[in-house]
Amino acid sequence: MVDENVELVKITSGGTISIPKQFRRYLEMQKGDYVKMILEGDHILVKKVNIS
Repeated sequence: MVDENVELVKITSGGTISIPKQFRRYLEMQKGDYVKMILEGDHILVKKVNIS
């Protein structure tokens, strides 16, 4: 069974990662939006944020 909430993403040489299209669609994210990255032990939590 494939987990739709899991995606393997490669880090570029510049340290950039891409948020998969299906995740961006689900969260209604667009170019120019911001995310908050939180280091929790051995993993990173990425949250969509709204800046007014």
